[in-house]
Amino acid sequence: MMQTTNFFGLSEEQMMIRENVLELLERVMPREKIKELDKAGEFPFEAYQALADAGWMGLAYPEEFGGAGGSNKDLAVLIEAMAYHYGGIATAYNTTIVYAGMHICRHASKEVREELMPKIIDGSAKLALGLTEPGAGSDAASIQTKAVRDGDEFVINGQKLYTTCAHVADYLIVVTKTRPGSGHKGMTIFLVDAKQPGVTIRPLDMLGRHTTHANEVFLDNVRTPASWMIGEENEGWKNLMDCLNVERMCIAAVGAGNTFKILDYTLDYAKQREQFGRSIGKFQVIQHKFADMRMKAETNRLFLYRVADLLDNGQNAVMETSMAKVVATENNFEVANMGLQIFGGAGYTTAYDIEMMLRDARIGPIGAGTSEIQRNIIAKLMEL
Repeated sequence: MMQTTNFFGLSEEQMMIRENVLELLERVMPREKIKELDKAGEFPFEAYQALADAGWMGLAYPEEFGGAGGSNKDLAVLIEAMAYHYGGIATAYNTTIVYAGMHICRHASKEVREELMPKIIDGSAKLALGLTEPGAGSDAASIQTKAVRDGDEFVINGQKLYTTCAHVADYLIVVTKTRPGSGHKGMTIFLVDAKQPGVTIRPLDMLGRHTTHANEVFLDNVRTPASWMIGEENEGWKNLMDCLNVERMCIAAVGAGNTFKILDYTLDYAKQREQFGRSIGKFQVIQHKFADMRMKAETNRLFLYRVADLLDNGQNAVMETSMAKVVATENNFEVANMGLQIFGGAGYTTAYDIEMMLRDARIGPIGAGTSEIQRNIIAKLMEL
């Protein structure tokens, strides 16, 4: 399969990141294995551990915590490469390392960091972030999960919904209300042992992302040490916002890498598939689809590396990361949809990967802040 990606602007080290991680994933997670895992709905344990063993889990963490001290652009390159191979392994990585792990890295106590960061980096501890609830999706400030202090512990009661990878998590990052009725002001984040009594995790049957599916999480009188509070009491919203820029950049990286994979995969098919005595890629109607697909793929990368550079420069790029998340995820799904149309009836079967790519891409404009919410943020920052 050819690669249409233009790598101008990447350093020699970043090119090595891309080449090394693709070589690793092609070895431990070939196409047949991906299809097998998708059909069975199984987490990619082998590939995840191989990434950990190769040191990739610590790329974006500071050296003082055992990480490699990589830049945001290094992280974007890594995730884009993983998503080029398979979006599911990039999601598996993001869930522990970015969505949940950044809370430990940036806001946990010294003791919690010293205990958990080595386990996160060596792959022995997987995490999941529990924020969304049945009655609190886009309106995250209206969560109802409560945490009440009892001596040196907090007792947590509530329910989380659509918690990605909770079924394989050793620990949960749980967003609670410690001061109910106070909106953003009363939110507190806790680390919770996912295996303890009172924690019930129920997998959900999802349209796509079968290897990193979402779950319901029930918390029934769950006790967690007060020392496991992440950040300050009642200041959880501030910590959530602090981690959002990197989270959105990483979601954009998944969209960018996967869009190029769909483009290359479909282009390879169009050059081989013949109708009316010639390959379908020779027909202008198909060529125009590919032109549009290539422009969308390139646009994703431009947004991705732009926001990575801004974050590395210390910019609070809230608008730019919101735009990157919208553009990359919407383009990812649109290109997958166009790709399936080019495949025609064959694409609607499970014989080809394009149907899985379409299913997996659809969550992008919904998860981690819908496209509509991102547009609200962009408009607000334009003082509308």
